Amino acid sequence: MKIHYNAPVILTFTLAALAARLLGSMTNEATTYFFFTLQPDASLFNPMTWIRMFTHIIGHADWNHLLGNFSLILLIGPLLEEKYGSKSMAFMITTTAVVTALLHTFFFTGGLLGASGIVFMLILLGSFANIKQGHIPLTFILIVILYLGKEFIYSFSYDNISQFAHIIGGIVGSGFGFRGAKDTLKASTPNASY
Repeated sequence: MKIHYNAPVILTFTLAALAARLLGSMTNEATTYFFFTLQPDASLFNPMTWIRMFTHIIGHADWNHLLGNFSLILLIGPLLEEKYGSKSMAFMITTTAVVTALLHTFFFTGGLLGASGIVFMLILLGSFANIKQGHIPLTFILIVILYLGKEFIYSFSYDNISQFAHIIGGIVGSGFGFRGAKDTLKASTPNASY
């Protein structure tokens, strides 16, 4: 048996985050802060802000933060990458990162770091895995209530966790799920109208 690089986008994302965490540990977090944290009060006129809108999902505050996010990403991501394809998965991850970063910049003054928005995108997207025409999966409704409901409740407490990024990631994942489900259903029933 050979080891197979079965989910290239998810695995490359994981390895990049692992490398960023190692680099952060070796530089006393200087690289984490400079390259992988969307800065507090980020200015859209600063070119590094635009780079960090993509790279904030690679950086993590510590090993527990990284392991918490990537245990779920590695569990759900390969299945979804197989279903939607590597190009679509890369697009969804990138879009979620940028949308989360832009909205965070407009509405909050704190920094943004980590892949938890991606985790929530994948969780909500995963609830669409077996959608059927004309139906909304009960799993989607339960996931929205449990995961996003919890984040709305926690958003009223002060901590260093961006519940907003979780919520936005979930909303983006839901949008991709509805869009992907619609495209999948169109492909399987060419004469149907939506």
